[in-house]
Amino acid sequence: MARALYIHWPFCLAKCPYCDFNSHVRDRVDTAQWQAALLADMHHEAAVAGGEALGSIFFGGGTPSLMPPALVGRLLEEAERLWGFAPGIEITLEGNPSSVEAGNYAALTAAGINRVSLGLQALDDETLRFLGRLHDAAEGLAALEVAQRQFSRVSFDLIYARPGQTIAQWQTELTRALGFGTGHLSLYQLTIEPGTRFATMVRQRQFLPLDDDAAADLFALTQEATAAAGLPRYEVSNHARLGEESRHNLTYWRYQDYCGIGPGAHGRRGGMATVRHRKPENWLEAVAANGHGLTEERPMGLAEQASEAMLMGLRLREGVDLSALAERFALPAAALCDKAKLKFYTAQGLCWQRGGVIGVTDHGMPLLDGLLAELVPAGLLAA
Repeated sequence: MARALYIHWPFCLAKCPYCDFNSHVRDRVDTAQWQAALLADMHHEAAVAGGEALGSIFFGGGTPSLMPPALVGRLLEEAERLWGFAPGIEITLEGNPSSVEAGNYAALTAAGINRVSLGLQALDDETLRFLGRLHDAAEGLAALEVAQRQFSRVSFDLIYARPGQTIAQWQTELTRALGFGTGHLSLYQLTIEPGTRFATMVRQRQFLPLDDDAAADLFALTQEATAAAGLPRYEVSNHARLGEESRHNLTYWRYQDYCGIGPGAHGRRGGMATVRHRKPENWLEAVAANGHGLTEERPMGLAEQASEAMLMGLRLREGVDLSALAERFALPAAALCDKAKLKFYTAQGLCWQRGGVIGVTDHGMPLLDGLLAELVPAGLLAA
């Protein structure tokens, strides 16, 4: 039974550096057509994964903060009718911090949104240009101010460990960010992924990535500053006041079921992995033909599910309960974690173990990817 619903809105109304398809950039959208298709996709998911009240809904994708508020309201109304809402449901909308979108916030609040996550990414114009963002710092901070007036819960993200960034520079920026008083911050280290614009820039020697030791020092500073401000890390890159953690993302990290609707949306429910057509036109055609936008719906073996649960759960400060996972997936605890390597890395101060619960320490988090490959047995990772 799904506890969470992800609604993907694919469109940007201005050219976005992160769009994968030019067709995602639209001056106009046929709202009636999209409402009917999203409702059909939602009905399909509720039919196979209903029965438990939703604890969270997340609107993500291109520029969901430019969705017509009436459409947002209609989708929420139908989701409540189909699933029911748990008390205090978290309903998050992901937004770019532009003045155009900020003008939509009051109507979105009235439609039912109670949490917003803003992609500020940096607090100075030079860095925003480097990151390829369309907004400037003043516009972003103005949108943040409007969001804090309109929504009961606000989060924003920043990217650090940028080329040449010093501890002093990040400390100044982070102190300023913490001073805005939001209950949640997502703080991501800049990563150079293959095939991206940044990878091309590095290859062309337009900049040098920050080295691992310097990045680790910035990570350590981040943990100290956020904890001192009352927003400790609860996931490798996410920090919150107690009770303001993202409930929706915790559904993913705790490996609970969730449904995804809309172009490109993924889901995990009832031991099935679901993927929807990514291109908007293909998704619309699939909904018209089949009543849903699925391009893939496949059963997952217990070992594959256990592997995903381990890889997701070890991102969390709370760690994972090996006994509970072993029972859930009908596997011996020894199949989930290499005990000898866990003992070794615990002695190195990179991991911890309390009874049947294991996790990664602050010192280990900068090395998380390597630790996951060591701790989760190869046979399970290959599942």
